[in-house]
Amino acid sequence: MLGTGTGVGKTWVSCALTSHLRRDGTRVAARKPVQSYDTHEADATDAHLLGAASGETPDRVTPRHRWYPVPMAPPMAADVLGAPRFSVADLAGELDARWDGEADVGVVETAGGACSPIADDGDSIAFAAAVRPAQVVVVADAGLGTIHAVRTTMHVLRGAAIVVLNRFEPADALHTRNLVWLRDRDGFDVITDVTDLAARVAARR
Repeated sequence: MLGTGTGVGKTWVSCALTSHLRRDGTRVAARKPVQSYDTHEADATDAHLLGAASGETPDRVTPRHRWYPVPMAPPMAADVLGAPRFSVADLAGELDARWDGEADVGVVETAGGACSPIADDGDSIAFAAAVRPAQVVVVADAGLGTIHAVRTTMHVLRGAAIVVLNRFEPADALHTRNLVWLRDRDGFDVITDVTDLAARVAARR
């Protein structure tokens, strides 16, 4: 799960997708390789939210040594805390080691925007390339600026992805025009409903 930026709703979409799949009987493992956060949110981090959706503990979602209580990009937070630097390969290796063999689907959420640093030597795009997921999902806000954000993310991604316009309101003329432009002019695979996303993911099992 990549995002066009911070605050576009990656965690909400990841949790909603996980919940939809589980309701249909799919066994889901939710993973966030690294997280940074404000100390005021220590009991409601992304790992807590994803774990609640998947039925796993927060430490299972994100290994405890990859929790950085500073609201900055993870490698920056690690530097501020004096923690050891880590690489994309470190995160990818830890992710591989933590897969539950009984899960049918794994939902992996990255940190920040697609080009935000996720490790000392790479961004979320580099992480996605390292883990080679079966399906890449790009989450974007539906409102003003989303065409630029989606185009930029897809350009650097250099591969196929499902784009989810989060917080989409059919009655909002801008949201609807953004959807039509991205689909018809740019040819992107764009959806606006997490139920549709869950069906697409389940069909690839």
